[in-house]
Amino acid sequence: MQLTIKEVSRLLNVSERTIYRWINKKIIPAYRILDQYRFDRAELLEWVNSRRINVSPEIFSSSGGEEETPSLGEALQRGGIFYRVGGNDKQDVLKEVVGLLRLPEKTDREFLFKVLLAREELASTAVGGGIAIPHVRNPIVLNICASMIALCFPEKAVDFGAVDGKPVHALFTLVSPTARVHLQLLSRLAFVLQQKDFKDAVLRQRPREEIFSALQKAEATLDMKKGKT
Repeated sequence: MQLTIKEVSRLLNVSERTIYRWINKKIIPAYRILDQYRFDRAELLEWVNSRRINVSPEIFSSSGGEEETPSLGEALQRGGIFYRVGGNDKQDVLKEVVGLLRLPEKTDREFLFKVLLAREELASTAVGGGIAIPHVRNPIVLNICASMIALCFPEKAVDFGAVDGKPVHALFTLVSPTARVHLQLLSRLAFVLQQKDFKDAVLRQRPREEIFSALQKAEATLDMKKGKT
């Protein structure tokens, strides 16, 4: 979804003048289309999360449509949680992660790996605080039938080029069948990672049951906030 200056101003709780200043200083990701600026919602979510900006809950809301989106808990159950994942650098770890994904037999894992690397070259998916969310920009090309999120804990912390300079200890790899589902899951994940109990459970690499429990509570908080908006 492409957002306008006015919409981003409302979502980030700042003035339009501030948005223009950020654009001029190349602080915020924006695109100029003819004489107007537009913002990619997924990129904006990543930017907000990496900079820990306090925003309106509206930014985490689904964007219409009849398409059913699984909860994060369902997507994580499908994708799985993996500990002590090998690899000495970003490329090695992503290779290991792709090998662990519970993908259909005919999925081209090598292609997925290359697409994930290309995404990292465009801009790091590290969101700060030791967490990264590797994902592809166009999920449709993967021909995946069901959404999944795999949480992987590298055996060694890995440099992902995060804005805060911290190495990554946890990776949420997101795979979705459509752009809409991709954006909705990314939105929800960005929100729950702002919830202290869930984030602590992830960074401390707690047992699977504790992580799922913390995730369920964090998603309930999101649904409650959305119900009030």
